[in-house]
Amino acid sequence: MLKNLKAKPSLLLGISSGLLLLAIPSILFLNPEIRERLEQQTPLNSSSQESFEADKDKPSAVMNLVFLPGEEQETQLRAIADSNQASLDRSRARYLLASILLKKFEGGPALRLLQGLDRQYPALAPQILLKQGRAYELSNEPQKAQEMWRKIIERYPDSPVAADALYNLGKTNPEYWEQAITQFPRHPRTHDIILERLKDNPNQPQLLLNLLKNSLPEPSTNQARERLVQEFSKQLTPSDWELIADGYWDQNLYQKAAAAYQKASPSPRQAYRMARYLQIDDKIEEAKLSYKKLIKLYPKAPETALGLLRLADISQTQDALIYLDLVVKQFPEKAPQALLKKANLLSRAGNATAASQAQQVLINQYSNSDEAADLRWKIAQQYADNDNFVKAWEWAQPITVNNANSSVAPKAAFWVGKWAQKLGKQKEAQDAFTHTLGRYPSSYYAWRSALLLGWPVGDFETVRAKTPTIQKSTQRPIPPFGSDAFKELYRLGEEQQAWELFQAEIVDPTKLTVAEQFTYGLLLLDQNRNIEAINQIWSLKERETPEELSQWQSLRGTQEYWQALFPFPYYDLILKWSQERKLNPLLVTALIRQESRFEKDIKSPVGATGLMQLMPATAKMVADNLNLEEYSLTKPNDNINLGTWYFDYTHQTYNNNSMFAVASYNAGPGNVSKWLTRYESSDHDEFVENIPFNETKGYVESVFGNYWNYQRIYNPEIAQLFNKLPQVNPKNQPKP
Repeated sequence: MLKNLKAKPSLLLGISSGLLLLAIPSILFLNPEIRERLEQQTPLNSSSQESFEADKDKPSAVMNLVFLPGEEQETQLRAIADSNQASLDRSRARYLLASILLKKFEGGPALRLLQGLDRQYPALAPQILLKQGRAYELSNEPQKAQEMWRKIIERYPDSPVAADALYNLGKTNPEYWEQAITQFPRHPRTHDIILERLKDNPNQPQLLLNLLKNSLPEPSTNQARERLVQEFSKQLTPSDWELIADGYWDQNLYQKAAAAYQKASPSPRQAYRMARYLQIDDKIEEAKLSYKKLIKLYPKAPETALGLLRLADISQTQDALIYLDLVVKQFPEKAPQALLKKANLLSRAGNATAASQAQQVLINQYSNSDEAADLRWKIAQQYADNDNFVKAWEWAQPITVNNANSSVAPKAAFWVGKWAQKLGKQKEAQDAFTHTLGRYPSSYYAWRSALLLGWPVGDFETVRAKTPTIQKSTQRPIPPFGSDAFKELYRLGEEQQAWELFQAEIVDPTKLTVAEQFTYGLLLLDQNRNIEAINQIWSLKERETPEELSQWQSLRGTQEYWQALFPFPYYDLILKWSQERKLNPLLVTALIRQESRFEKDIKSPVGATGLMQLMPATAKMVADNLNLEEYSLTKPNDNINLGTWYFDYTHQTYNNNSMFAVASYNAGPGNVSKWLTRYESSDHDEFVENIPFNETKGYVESVFGNYWNYQRIYNPEIAQLFNKLPQVNPKNQPKP
C-alpha cells in the first residue's frame, strides 16, 4: 500500500480530502512523513473554509469542555478526537490535544494529531503549522521546524502568526527580525525582538518609541516609558513627549505626566492637564494662574469650559460666579453644570433669591440635563423630609421621563413608588416599581422594587439564608472584536495564543474601539487581572461620541456584557466557605466584588489585604477563634475562610440583618450602633438613605446592587420573572 501511494500520487489528486481521510486513517496518523508529502501534493480549496463558516456557530461539544479540570478535559477531548467522522469539533479536539502534548514536551504524539489538520481546520491553519514547527523542535528535527516557519511566511504572509515564524527564523538570520518589526509592529513577538535588541544595544530610543506606540499598557510599556524619560530625554520630539505624557496621565501618574507635558507641543489638552495637575497637587494659586493661561490662549476650546468649572471650584464666590457665567454664555453644553454650581454657591452665600433664579433657568432651559435631574431630586427630598409626599412625587416623577438616563433616575423612579405607598396609592406604587425594574434592571433600586413586587429575592432580614440556584455558562462568549482565528482561540480556552493575536490585530493600542476595549476586558479576566478587566468594561459608559455610546448600549443588551462585568472568580472557594458559614454565596460574591474586585494580592493604604480586605488585626482575631495557627491573607482559601467567618460574625451581631452586617463590615460596628440609635430602622430604605457616611451609604447600595446583579444574571428563576415583565413606556409614569 505504501509503495503504491508513492508510485502513483496522481491517483490521490482526484480524491476529495474527505474521502482521502476516510480511506487511509491509519497511514495518516502513523506516518507523519507520508502525511506531509500527501498534504503538499493536495491543492488548497475553499470547501473546508465554507464548512467552517457553516459550522462555527453551531453547538459544540468541545467548547463545553473549556472550563473542565485538565485530566477530565483531556479524556473527553480524546474521545472526540478519535472519531472516524470528520467534523469541526474533531479538528478542534485534535488541536487542543496537540497543545496539551506540546506543553508536556511530547513532540511526536503532537505531530500525529497536527499532520494535515491545517486543511481540515482552515481557521487556525497558520497556528497549526506553527505548532508543527514546535513539535519538530521537540522531536529534535530543527530543519523541519524551519521548513514549517517558512511555509507560514509563504502561505500566510499577512497572518499575525507570520510574526512568530519570523521571530523563530530571525534567531539565525537577523533580516527576518527586521521584517517582523516593519510588518507586525504590535505583535508580542515583535516586542520580544525589540527587547532582545535593546539588551544587545540599549542606545536605541526609536525602538523604545516603537514599543510605546504599538503596545497596550503592559509592564514592558511602562519600562520603555521610564527609560525614554531618564536616558533619552534630549533626543525626544514634542510629539514623543505628548505620547509619554498621555501614558502617564492614563495611569494617574499626574506629576510625571505634567513634567512630560511641559516638553510637549502646546495644546488645549496640554494646558488643561498642567493646570489640573497643580490643582490635584493642592498648589491652588499656581493652578489658578495655569487655568487663566488656558482661558487666555484657547478661549473657545472644550478644555477651556472644563478649566472654567475647575477654576470656579477653587476661587472666591464673586470670582467663581464670573467664571460660571462665562461658561453659561460661551459653552452651552456645559451650562447645566455651571448653573447648578452657581445655584449652590449663591445658596451657601445666603442669596436665596438669586439661587432660585439660577435653579429656574436650569430646570426651564436645560430640563433634560443630568444637572436638572440632580436639582429636581434634591428638591423632592426636601419635600419628602417634611412629609409632603405629593410635592416630592411631583418633583421626582419628571426625572424618569426627561432625565431617564441620569444617575438619579433609578432612585427617583423607586421613591415615586415608596411615596405612592405612603399616600395609599397602591396601584401607582406597583406601576412605579414595575417601571423601575423594567427600565433600570441592573440598579440597586431594581432589587428593592423586585422585593416590593413580591419576587423571591430576599430582603435585608432574609437574604443571608437564601441559597439561590446558580447557572453559569458552559462556554466562553464570542468576543465582538477580532478575526475568526482570534475568536476561535479565545473560545477554545487557548488564552495565551488569543492574547497575542488580539494585540496584533488591534488598530491603535492607545485608542481602543468599544469592541476592542470590551474584548480586552474579557482577556484580562482570563488572566485573573480582575480590577483592570472590570474597570475596562465599566469605563465604556464614559465614551463621548453618539456612535460609541450606541455601541456600548448594544453591548449592555447582551448577557456576555453583564457576565464579564460581574464575573465569578474563585467560585468553588466562595461556595465552599459560604456553605460552611451558612451564608448566601451570591451575597459573599457581591461583597468580594466590592471590596477587592477579586484580587488576592491587593492592599489598601491602611493594610487591608486580599479578596475580602481584612485588616491584619481582624484576621488575627478571626484566626484565633478558628484555632488557625498558619494562614496567609494573600491565599484565596485562607482569606475567604477568615472573611466569611467575620461576615458571619457581623450578621450575628445584628440578628442576621444583612444591611446592618454589610454597613458594619465597612464602617465598623460602633458607627452602625450609633445610627440605629439615631434613626428609625423599621423602614430599611429610609435607613439606607439616612446613613451619614457617604462612603458607607454607597458601599451598602453597591454590595446589594452587586448581589442583585449576580441573581439577575445567574439565577434562572429571576430570569424567567424578567421575561414576564410588561414593556416599559417611559412616558406612561404614574402621576400624583
